[in-house]
Amino acid sequence: MFTSMTTLDISFKPERAHLRRPKRGVIAERVVPQAVRGRYRRLKWTALTLCLAIYYILPFIRWDRGPDQPGQAVLFDMSRGRLYAFFIEIWPQEVYYLTGLLVLATLVLIWVNAVAGRVWCGYFCPQTVWTDLFLLVERLIEGDRRERLKKRGAPLTARRVAEIGMKHAIWILIAMATGGAFVLYFADAPTLLAELATGRASPLAYGWVVILTGTTYVLAGFAREQVCTWMCPWPRLQGAIWDPEALTVNYRDDRGEPRGSVKKATELRAKGEPAGDCVDCLQCVNVCPIGIDIREGPNFACINCGLCVDACDATMSRLGRPRGLIDYEAWANIERARRGEPARRRAVRPKTVGLALAILALAGLMGASLGLRQDAKVAVIHDRNPVAVRLSDGRTRNGYTVRLYNKAGSERAFALAVNGLEDASVEVVGDGATVSVASDATRELRVLVSASANERQPVAFVAKDLETGRAVTALDTFIPVEGGR
Repeated sequence: MFTSMTTLDISFKPERAHLRRPKRGVIAERVVPQAVRGRYRRLKWTALTLCLAIYYILPFIRWDRGPDQPGQAVLFDMSRGRLYAFFIEIWPQEVYYLTGLLVLATLVLIWVNAVAGRVWCGYFCPQTVWTDLFLLVERLIEGDRRERLKKRGAPLTARRVAEIGMKHAIWILIAMATGGAFVLYFADAPTLLAELATGRASPLAYGWVVILTGTTYVLAGFAREQVCTWMCPWPRLQGAIWDPEALTVNYRDDRGEPRGSVKKATELRAKGEPAGDCVDCLQCVNVCPIGIDIREGPNFACINCGLCVDACDATMSRLGRPRGLIDYEAWANIERARRGEPARRRAVRPKTVGLALAILALAGLMGASLGLRQDAKVAVIHDRNPVAVRLSDGRTRNGYTVRLYNKAGSERAFALAVNGLEDASVEVVGDGATVSVASDATRELRVLVSASANERQPVAFVAKDLETGRAVTALDTFIPVEGGR
């Protein structure tokens, strides 16, 4: 028989507020959580429905970008090298936007952690969402916790084999739908869906569907709590960023201890001795998807889902006692209650304000950059060898490689000019002064600039759209023969 993963490396000591960790090397018995009803369970069902709806429906939302442009609202177009997200279009050269988005998501996650702990893990993490869905299927077919525990060691019967087969068949269908929906973000969703169904899709598409089907089936079906505890890096960060003022799931031990049955508590109170509200029913442990006992204090494996709060509130309601024995509460308030001090809510504090300002600043910077960017660009590289050439008429010639980027959905014509040099002449090798660039394409040009300048001077290469009149500019340097580079 395996040892439960809820075994702690230290006993609970109220004065110690650091996060508890299971022993290293302990092999965990698979957790069988019990169903529960309550406000936080309803919130989790709402989050699950919302997340799954977005994931499965988003690839089919249409967005008009004009002729010869993809009509899918969110698309990772590998053939064009584009990321489309509604009105936003990201080129490979603009990968810094994705970097900024990752930094922004990290800041938001840290801010949420400072306000409400691992609420992302408990409500919106893909592992949590699909695990909840798999557990729902398991309960509907095999029954709740008590029934599933009874069946675990029972002999196999025809009915039991049918139950197991049906459960795994539905799990595999859900996992296939998960993998299938993922690949729809990389091609036109209706077209690719039809190709997948008729066997005409590429081997790469089928390969990714198989990979994601397998990972979803294994992680949500068999490695549930192990993913949240051992495989995910986020719990490891909890020890570094855990905030005692954050609203996390905690046990009010000043009210609950000493534990005892209802009868024992009544007898102790009749004698004038202390008795806590906790009746040690273990419902908080039975409903926990990770299998921990929140009464032992903060635990790095807790995903802050609140199901133990619902279970405890239900018990307190049946006993006629006030709710909140287990609740979303700051650990600092738990310690204040032990000292007989009033609770304080400190959601607004320097840490949360600073993180919020950083999030707003980064989001504003990225939004402004996206709003001000143009759908054309020019880039210039000066020749290195030779840097400059003396012409027979005494003037100096510099060579440049000019690259024009056309991010629009149609072909465009640009007039190329150079500003900043007197009596300069510009020659586009192989082209005239007007250069055409195809839609969603770049064009590299060889440009020769001649002038009588005797000093190093800055020059501006200007590409003007002949249709709209808008221009893009790139700066470089004109170098005389004597000056070198």
